[in-house]
Amino acid sequence: MAVNEDVRAELDFLVALRRDLHAHPELGFEEERTSQIVAEHLTETGMKVHRGLGGTGVVGTLTVGNGPRTIGLRADMDALAMPETADRPYKSTVPGKMHACGHDGHTTLLLGAARELARTRNFSGTVHFIFQPAEEGRGGAKRMVEDGLFELFPCDAVYGLHNMPGLDTDEMAVVAGPQLASSDSWQVRFRGVGTHGAKPHLGKDPVTAGGHFLASLQTIVGRVVDLLQPAVVSACSVQAGDPNALNVIPDFIDIAGTARAYTPHVRDQLEEEIGRLANGVAAMFGIEAEYRFIRRIPPVVNDADATARALAAAKAVCGDKVRTDFPPSTAGDDFAFFSQGVPGAYVWLGNGPAVDGALHHNTAYDFNDGAISTGVKFWTTLVEQELAA
Repeated sequence: MAVNEDVRAELDFLVALRRDLHAHPELGFEEERTSQIVAEHLTETGMKVHRGLGGTGVVGTLTVGNGPRTIGLRADMDALAMPETADRPYKSTVPGKMHACGHDGHTTLLLGAARELARTRNFSGTVHFIFQPAEEGRGGAKRMVEDGLFELFPCDAVYGLHNMPGLDTDEMAVVAGPQLASSDSWQVRFRGVGTHGAKPHLGKDPVTAGGHFLASLQTIVGRVVDLLQPAVVSACSVQAGDPNALNVIPDFIDIAGTARAYTPHVRDQLEEEIGRLANGVAAMFGIEAEYRFIRRIPPVVNDADATARALAAAKAVCGDKVRTDFPPSTAGDDFAFFSQGVPGAYVWLGNGPAVDGALHHNTAYDFNDGAISTGVKFWTTLVEQELAA
């Protein structure tokens, strides 16, 4: 078989694998089928495979030669709890679950690279292929670290990759510094005294207090946080009363949302200021405020040296179609827990145009199979360059 036919056969295999994973989505910490497939393919290459880290995580280890350096490559495996609306041959077979962020593609890319590197063995050192569960807000990376990821699999550097609609499939973005914001949650309950809707003076109305809180919330970013420091505070849930009892002022209103920042200082500011505003509004209306700020995911900040290594690999694959001025995203990724432990770099791989506006977490989104070749080449080139024989 000619070399180009070998390449085509491998690409066909990876496309079929990606679409199979897409058709069988699994939520965080439920990736039993996916992790089994990953483990089987890694085992077939002859590398050592460790299962169960972080619940359903899989780590494959490939050592070639006697090079002293060890790196980790990470792919996330989980899907989202949302329906798939687009009609495609490999549409989700599980109601209410779909791969709406491309983790099926990420898993496929890293498996493809593992297969290629195990075949060519054109490096000297150790690679840990880290297949992470539960990236979508369920804490999979933190669980893997707590379960001893870097004690069992020490790394000199760790790398992550995510698809990005809007960039061409032969295009990448590699930038040092902040890439993704912290992702924290906050909850406020204003507790008043319920009463008849026609006699508000006999109670203490928490709903009106909640309205003042919501109207003032954006002053935190606009008037407290340094205007040159990006930050986001969004109220995403408001619950009060009963729509079947429209003559009742309820005892309490619950408001909750998200807060995002790129630096520890601004993250601390957001926690303090949301609470200060809640308590101030409560005092103004003579009611109580119960406040919680839940720190979930730190920001992803690329290490300069690791980024330079990733950039060299991206340029070797994509040539002049590598962007080094790509703006950071206010989305979050728990890859941050990996890159807090060792130097890390998180890069973007083009996913082509957003068809019909279907960006990440859209019910019509799909990973672009045209990006598979670029992604696999990036991973293999990164290993071969960083662990040069």
